[in-house]
Amino acid sequence: MIDLKDLHLTYRGTATEVHVLRGITLSIARGETVSLVGPSGSGKTSLLMVSAGLERATGGQIEVAGQDIGQLDEDGLAEFRRDRIGIVFQDFHLIPTMTARENVAIPLEFAGRNDAFERAAEVLADVGLSHRLDHYPGQLSGGEQQRVALARAFATSPDLLLADEPTGNLDGETGGKVIDLLFSLQRTHNTTLLLITHDPALAERCARRIRIADGEIVSDQLLDGQSEQGSKMASRA
Repeated sequence: MIDLKDLHLTYRGTATEVHVLRGITLSIARGETVSLVGPSGSGKTSLLMVSAGLERATGGQIEVAGQDIGQLDEDGLAEFRRDRIGIVFQDFHLIPTMTARENVAIPLEFAGRNDAFERAAEVLADVGLSHRLDHYPGQLSGGEQQRVALARAFATSPDLLLADEPTGNLDGETGGKVIDLLFSLQRTHNTTLLLITHDPALAERCARRIRIADGEIVSDQLLDGQSEQGSKMASRA
């Protein structure tokens, strides 16, 4: 599902360069659940953004679902994300002037589906919000807003879900319910999951844990204990 080869991301200023990603090579299989962990500033979110085509790599190759997204223009990237990728952020990124149903219907309308609002209602029912279809984000709790965001992300049955600290703005109990729902939807749709988290317990709910530091992969572990690939050299091989 994701195939990165010698991936670099560098920000160039007038006097200095900041190397955010330093030659990352990584493959993630279809249907796999992978957590991405590491200290703040290590490059986790940048890796996710590059994988979504929301940030352009400055070197290397990136394929998602067999598509070299580095060759796509901005319109092509937008269409690719619409059709193949769901994204959930820490901040819910709902449009405040639209109802829950309207927020979920947006990617479906962009995809040209005539049943966008009917499908949006179905997906909101899947996340337990059939009674909140016509409520605006400001009328919803944080947990409800994140469930709307999950419904929107899964509405088009994406091949890949990218989640960046999806419970970061929620209390422990609410966050736990949202994560249970996320993994339930992932299994239902057999969606590949790449999840950024600082929570060790949440990271271990995935089948694989990748640790990143200073823009490099420093360990890549199957959490059933079968394999540990724990060096920068191995991550580049």
